[in-house]
Amino acid sequence: MTELYLIRHGIAAERGTYADDRDRALTEKGRDRTAQVAQRLLALGCRFDTLLTSPLVRAVETATILVTTGLAATYSITPTLAPEGDIADWLSWLAPWQAEHPQGTLALVGHEPDLSIWAQSLIAGTPHGNWQLKKAGVMGLSVPPAEQALGHSELFWLAPPRLLL
Repeated sequence: MTELYLIRHGIAAERGTYADDRDRALTEKGRDRTAQVAQRLLALGCRFDTLLTSPLVRAVETATILVTTGLAATYSITPTLAPEGDIADWLSWLAPWQAEHPQGTLALVGHEPDLSIWAQSLIAGTPHGNWQLKKAGVMGLSVPPAEQALGHSELFWLAPPRLLL
């Protein structure tokens, strides 16, 4: 089983403050809260073999904080984690990754509602649309091999940032 952590980016500037929404950055409060959550994850013994992030600025900044804290050695940007990314594309990536990391720990930094939709699909097989991961919140799932992951994963952790601060 793969330990998968879904992490929503931290608090970002308000929509409409940037000409291109992809450029919205974390606010000072967002950076501070994300750093506090990262420190708490580290204190709880979390470490990620691989960290993937959406290419949007707020997600990359969140991933940078996670790496700086020591949760992962580095991160990779993947367009699959951008808003409206396709879970099937990610599952295609996951299969060979799992072959190389049979007991691996993976973290994905992304956006809502996508992370909740992906989590529901992994757990129940189909999304129900009634979950929301808070900014800088973390969800943990145990994921079987990629070809069996949809509908067969298990939620082991759901923590809004206030529970980690």
